[in-house]
Amino acid sequence: MLKFGIVGCGHVAKRHAAQIASVGKLVAVCDIDEKKAADFSQVYNAKVYTDFISLLNNEPSIDVIAICTPNFLHAEQTIESLRNKHHVVCEKPMALKIFDCERMTTAAKLSGKKLFVVKQNRYNPPVEATKKLLEGKKLGKIYSVHLNCIWNRDEDYYKHSSWKGKKNLDGGILFTQFSHFIDLLYWMFGNIKNISAYGANHAHEKIIEFEDSCVASCVFYNGILGSMHFSINSFKKNMEGSLTIIAENGTIKIGGEYLNKIEYQNVKNFEIENIAEGNPANDYGSYKGSMSNHDKIYKHISDVLTKGAVNEFDGIAGLETVRIIEKIYQSANEAHY
Repeated sequence: MLKFGIVGCGHVAKRHAAQIASVGKLVAVCDIDEKKAADFSQVYNAKVYTDFISLLNNEPSIDVIAICTPNFLHAEQTIESLRNKHHVVCEKPMALKIFDCERMTTAAKLSGKKLFVVKQNRYNPPVEATKKLLEGKKLGKIYSVHLNCIWNRDEDYYKHSSWKGKKNLDGGILFTQFSHFIDLLYWMFGNIKNISAYGANHAHEKIIEFEDSCVASCVFYNGILGSMHFSINSFKKNMEGSLTIIAENGTIKIGGEYLNKIEYQNVKNFEIENIAEGNPANDYGSYKGSMSNHDKIYKHISDVLTKGAVNEFDGIAGLETVRIIEKIYQSANEAHY
């Protein structure tokens, strides 16, 4: 039985803990907030730590450490866990800098342990079905792709957090809200060569230290043209997470709030049918996140560690997402309008 530890006992940690029970046992949890860790522990009957290094030193039998802490802690805690001979599953974003992503992948290689970066949107049923179309060349030549992420994150979302909204701790909306969507562009269409972007803070000037809106146009290495629109200013609630593909033999739009339905399809001699409903979105009370596919993530982790399956969520996948985000922000920071 695989043994797990969780570092960071916030909202997303609950998703991890619920699925760990299906593939192994949660042995220990850690959070600097002792009450939060204790409350979490009571539910899962796990040991409590308030110091991350103490957990590593005292729990050598743990197979996998799940890093569910704020963004700015991911790199160092992942590296320390790997150096202490634990496999790691790291929540998005992998890190806030390419340099740190490279350090993480190097640590995994040197330790001989596996690094998994959570990429849950790849398991959305409409996304899986469209990926199969692309792999089967059903759409022919891809002309352009268009990503829209229009969500709501209001003042209440930020005001109770010690790290959200702070540039050096959070990173920005592309890291915290939309990195899963950017990963899909890389996973489905390859890497991006050139990006031209603009960003602005229209409605959160006294709340966050970065943009609340960003638009970008891009060209992929394979010649595909692309556009991206990111916003956390949707009125009162999330509106849309969508991806439109315009190709030689068809046009498809994956839509809904979380890329959870096929909104439009017109493909030559083919129709996507009988798509499963999929899991619900992560519901955090005052706001919602991406679809909850952590059950599939943990099944994959178990298959890799116990059956020798190929790790589809290694550090390279996470690193390339961060690379694209860095390109967008670099272009936006250099733009004047």
